[in-house]
Amino acid sequence: MAWQSVLDELVRDRGPALLGHAYLLTGDVRDAEDLVQDALVKVFSGRRRADEVGSAEAYVRRAMHTIFVDGFRRRRHWATIRHLTASRETSPPDGPHAPPELVVGNRLALAQALATLTPRERACVVLHHVEDLPVGEIAEVLGLSTGTVKRYLSDGRAALRTHLEPASDASPASDAPPEPPILERIAVHARRTR
Repeated sequence: MAWQSVLDELVRDRGPALLGHAYLLTGDVRDAEDLVQDALVKVFSGRRRADEVGSAEAYVRRAMHTIFVDGFRRRRHWATIRHLTASRETSPPDGPHAPPELVVGNRLALAQALATLTPRERACVVLHHVEDLPVGEIAEVLGLSTGTVKRYLSDGRAALRTHLEPASDASPASDAPPEPPILERIAVHARRTR
Protein backbone atom coordinates (compact mmCIF):
# COMPACT_ATOMS: atom_id res chain seq x y z
CA MET A 1 0.00 0.00 0.00
CA ALA A 2 1.46 3.35 -1.04
CA TRP A 3 2.06 5.85 1.72
CA GLN A 4 -0.50 8.27 0.23
CA SER A 5 -3.28 5.71 0.56
CA VAL A 6 -2.11 4.83 4.09
CA LEU A 7 -2.28 8.51 5.01
CA ASP A 8 -5.76 8.88 3.48
CA GLU A 9 -7.07 5.78 5.27
CA LEU A 10 -5.46 6.80 8.57
CA VAL A 11 -7.03 10.26 8.49
CA ARG A 12 -10.41 8.94 7.36
CA ASP A 13 -10.69 5.99 9.76
CA ARG A 14 -8.56 6.97 12.76
CA GLY A 15 -8.58 10.76 12.54
CA PRO A 16 -11.21 11.27 15.28
CA ALA A 17 -9.34 8.90 17.62
CA LEU A 18 -6.07 10.73 16.98
CA LEU A 19 -7.77 14.08 17.58
CA GLY A 20 -9.26 12.81 20.85
CA HIS A 21 -5.85 11.58 21.94
CA ALA A 22 -4.27 14.92 21.09
CA TYR A 23 -7.02 16.73 23.00
CA LEU A 24 -6.14 14.72 26.10
CA LEU A 25 -2.58 15.97 25.80
CA THR A 26 -3.31 19.61 25.01
CA GLY A 27 -6.70 20.29 26.59
CA ASP A 28 -7.63 22.54 23.66
CA VAL A 29 -9.35 21.57 20.40
CA ARG A 30 -7.33 23.94 18.21
CA ASP A 31 -4.04 22.88 19.78
CA ALA A 32 -5.09 19.25 19.37
CA GLU A 33 -5.80 19.78 15.66
CA ASP A 34 -2.41 21.42 15.22
CA LEU A 35 -0.70 18.61 17.13
CA VAL A 36 -2.29 15.92 14.93
CA GLN A 37 -1.38 17.82 11.78
CA ASP A 38 2.22 18.36 12.90
CA ALA A 39 2.56 14.67 13.81
CA LEU A 40 1.17 13.56 10.44
CA VAL A 41 3.61 15.84 8.64
CA LYS A 42 6.49 14.57 10.76
CA VAL A 43 5.66 10.90 10.15
CA PHE A 44 4.78 11.09 6.47
CA SER A 45 7.45 13.56 5.34
CA GLY A 46 10.36 11.43 6.52
CA ARG A 47 12.26 8.90 4.47
CA ARG A 48 10.78 5.93 6.27
CA ARG A 49 7.02 5.84 5.91
CA ALA A 50 4.58 3.35 7.35
CA ASP A 51 3.15 0.75 5.00
CA GLU A 52 0.01 -0.06 6.99
CA VAL A 53 -2.52 1.95 8.98
CA GLY A 54 -1.82 0.23 12.31
CA SER A 55 1.87 1.01 12.35
CA ALA A 56 1.26 4.49 10.92
CA GLU A 57 -1.12 5.26 13.79
CA ALA A 58 1.46 4.10 16.33
CA TYR A 59 4.11 6.34 14.71
CA VAL A 60 1.73 9.31 14.67
CA ARG A 61 0.80 8.83 18.35
CA ARG A 62 4.47 8.66 19.32
CA ALA A 63 5.19 11.76 17.24
CA MET A 64 2.33 13.60 18.99
CA HIS A 65 3.88 12.86 22.39
CA THR A 66 7.30 14.01 21.26
CA ILE A 67 5.96 17.20 19.67
CA PHE A 68 3.82 17.93 22.74
CA VAL A 69 6.70 17.61 25.21
CA ASP A 70 9.13 19.52 22.97
CA GLY A 71 6.59 22.26 22.29
CA PHE A 72 5.80 22.53 25.96
CA ARG A 73 9.45 23.14 26.74
CA ARG A 74 9.70 25.84 24.09
CA ARG A 75 6.49 27.60 25.05
CA ARG A 76 6.80 27.26 28.81
CA HIS A 77 6.65 30.98 29.48
CA TRP A 78 3.64 31.56 27.22
CA ALA A 79 1.83 28.57 28.71
CA THR A 80 2.11 30.09 32.17
CA ILE A 81 0.33 33.30 31.17
CA ARG A 82 -1.90 32.35 28.21
CA HIS A 83 -4.88 31.41 30.35
CA LEU A 84 -4.78 34.80 32.07
CA THR A 85 -5.46 36.63 28.82
CA ALA A 86 -8.61 34.79 27.69
CA SER A 87 -10.83 33.73 30.56
CA ARG A 88 -14.34 32.62 29.56
CA GLU A 89 -15.72 32.06 33.04
CA THR A 90 -18.63 33.92 34.56
CA SER A 91 -17.71 33.34 38.19
CA PRO A 92 -14.27 33.22 39.77
CA PRO A 93 -12.75 29.77 40.30
CA ASP A 94 -12.34 30.51 44.00
CA GLY A 95 -16.03 31.09 44.57
CA PRO A 96 -18.66 33.50 43.30
CA HIS A 97 -18.00 36.01 46.08
CA ALA A 98 -14.20 35.99 46.08
CA PRO A 99 -12.58 39.39 45.69
CA PRO A 100 -10.89 39.94 42.31
CA GLU A 101 -7.44 40.38 43.85
CA LEU A 102 -7.74 36.93 45.46
CA VAL A 103 -8.80 35.34 42.17
CA VAL A 104 -5.94 36.95 40.25
CA GLY A 105 -3.47 36.05 42.99
CA ASN A 106 -4.60 32.41 43.05
CA ARG A 107 -4.47 32.13 39.27
CA LEU A 108 -1.03 33.63 39.12
CA ALA A 109 0.21 31.38 41.93
CA LEU A 110 -1.21 28.31 40.22
CA ALA A 111 0.28 29.27 36.85
CA GLN A 112 3.66 29.88 38.45
CA ALA A 113 3.48 26.59 40.36
CA LEU A 114 2.56 24.62 37.24
CA ALA A 115 5.39 26.32 35.36
CA THR A 116 7.88 24.89 37.85
CA LEU A 117 6.95 21.33 36.88
CA THR A 118 8.80 19.45 34.18
CA PRO A 119 6.75 18.89 31.01
CA ARG A 120 6.09 15.26 31.89
CA GLU A 121 5.19 16.04 35.50
CA ARG A 122 2.74 18.65 34.29
CA ALA A 123 1.28 16.31 31.66
CA CYS A 124 0.80 13.57 34.27
CA VAL A 125 -0.74 15.93 36.84
CA VAL A 126 -3.12 17.47 34.31
CA LEU A 127 -4.12 14.15 32.76
CA HIS A 128 -4.73 12.58 36.17
CA HIS A 129 -6.29 15.43 38.15
CA VAL A 130 -8.03 17.38 35.40
CA GLU A 131 -8.84 14.78 32.76
CA ASP A 132 -9.46 12.08 35.42
CA LEU A 133 -7.40 9.48 33.59
CA PRO A 134 -6.16 6.50 35.59
CA VAL A 135 -2.43 5.88 35.88
CA GLY A 136 -2.53 3.02 33.35
CA GLU A 137 -4.10 5.17 30.65
CA ILE A 138 -1.67 8.01 31.31
CA ALA A 139 1.19 5.55 30.93
CA GLU A 140 -0.22 4.40 27.60
CA VAL A 141 -0.89 7.94 26.36
CA LEU A 142 2.58 9.20 27.23
CA GLY A 143 4.43 5.99 26.37
CA LEU A 144 5.75 5.54 29.91
CA SER A 145 5.61 2.75 32.48
CA THR A 146 3.00 2.99 35.23
CA GLY A 147 5.76 3.29 37.81
CA THR A 148 7.22 6.27 35.97
CA VAL A 149 3.80 7.93 35.79
CA LYS A 150 3.34 7.39 39.54
CA ARG A 151 6.74 8.94 40.16
CA TYR A 152 5.92 11.99 38.00
CA LEU A 153 2.59 12.39 39.81
CA SER A 154 4.27 12.16 43.21
CA ASP A 155 7.01 14.61 42.27
CA GLY A 156 4.51 16.98 40.66
CA ARG A 157 2.22 16.97 43.69
CA ALA A 158 5.16 17.59 46.01
CA ALA A 159 6.35 20.52 43.90
CA LEU A 160 2.87 22.01 43.73
CA ARG A 161 2.42 21.59 47.48
CA THR A 162 5.70 23.41 48.06
CA HIS A 163 4.62 26.33 45.89
CA LEU A 164 0.94 26.57 46.80
CA GLU A 165 0.43 25.39 50.37
CA PRO A 166 0.68 28.17 52.95
CA ALA A 167 3.72 28.05 55.21
CA SER A 168 3.13 26.04 58.39
CA ASP A 169 4.12 28.93 60.65
CA ALA A 170 1.62 31.32 59.06
CA SER A 171 -1.59 31.66 61.03
CA PRO A 172 -4.69 32.03 58.81
CA ALA A 173 -7.26 34.67 59.59
CA SER A 174 -9.96 33.32 61.88
CA ASP A 175 -12.87 34.32 59.63
CA ALA A 176 -11.24 33.23 56.35
CA PRO A 177 -12.76 30.18 54.67
CA PRO A 178 -10.44 27.16 54.51
CA GLU A 179 -8.38 26.78 51.34
CA PRO A 180 -9.45 23.90 49.08
CA PRO A 181 -6.85 21.16 48.63
CA ILE A 182 -4.20 21.99 46.07
CA LEU A 183 -5.23 19.42 43.47
CA GLU A 184 -8.87 20.46 43.72
CA ARG A 185 -7.81 24.05 43.00
CA ILE A 186 -5.86 22.85 39.96
CA ALA A 187 -8.83 20.92 38.60
CA VAL A 188 -11.28 23.80 39.15
CA HIS A 189 -8.88 26.29 37.59
CA ALA A 190 -8.13 24.11 34.56
CA ARG A 191 -11.78 23.34 33.87
CA ARG A 192 -12.76 27.01 34.09
CA THR A 193 -10.07 28.20 31.67
CA ARG A 194 -10.88 25.81 28.80
